[in-house]
Amino acid sequence: MHSNAMPSGASGQAGSYGRAEANRRAEEEMNGPADGIPEATVARLPIYLRALYGLAERGISTVASEELAAAAGVNSAKLRKDLSHLGSYGIRGVGYDVDYLVYQVSRTLGLTQDWPVVIVGAGNLGRALANYGGFVSRGFTIAAMLDSDTAIVGSRIARLTVRHVDELEDVVARHNVAIGVIAAPAGSAQAVCDRLVSAGVTSILNFAPLVLSVPEGVDVRKVDLSIELQILAFHAQRRSAARPADALGSSGGNAETPGGRSTPRVTSELAAKG
Repeated sequence: MHSNAMPSGASGQAGSYGRAEANRRAEEEMNGPADGIPEATVARLPIYLRALYGLAERGISTVASEELAAAAGVNSAKLRKDLSHLGSYGIRGVGYDVDYLVYQVSRTLGLTQDWPVVIVGAGNLGRALANYGGFVSRGFTIAAMLDSDTAIVGSRIARLTVRHVDELEDVVARHNVAIGVIAAPAGSAQAVCDRLVSAGVTSILNFAPLVLSVPEGVDVRKVDLSIELQILAFHAQRRSAARPADALGSSGGNAETPGGRSTPRVTSELAAKG
């Protein structure tokens, strides 16, 4: 088990839960989490885990569902339902044991072991990902970085020597790579994806701005920063468009149109005279 994957005390010790709780935990650890956890719940589990880590770092040992829900940005009923899929119901009047819940969520997400990751693309984005310390503390190990640019191959990034992409299949096999990260340009992303899949990688994180085509049984998570920025721009535009209308009701003078032209203000009094 990766020693940095969770705070101290998250190894499932029974503590005050009693013998029955200890037996239940042992059974869960042997059999693993129950099948049938909804995808929406799975998507929220990392958010709960992040909130739990924050609580653990502050020395908080138990947390009420309302407090944990607020830290995760969801309502408490949804949180309790999500955690019930993990078999965790908390203790009435006490709440959830933070360390054990960290362990429980981590195990469900598969984070109680190291996951070797290969990053394909050693440009600015690939470098930033390789230097991100949060991977190691969450159970992910960057096994290798690959690139096709001979000017980059052989250089050192985050204590890794960048290897040529021609070694992809060998790297996957040698390090038993479970997850591939594509930080390559859009023009080469599909070819990289195809090679990762052919080499046996079934989980891919894609930063390239295109939709990858993969066979059934391969999971792809897409991170498109430009799309997220465009969504933010949409909301920013709506807010800025609403501000002139608000200003019209509170001050005199001319209103400015989106094009920058000033238009005479028509007050309610003038409108009534018209």
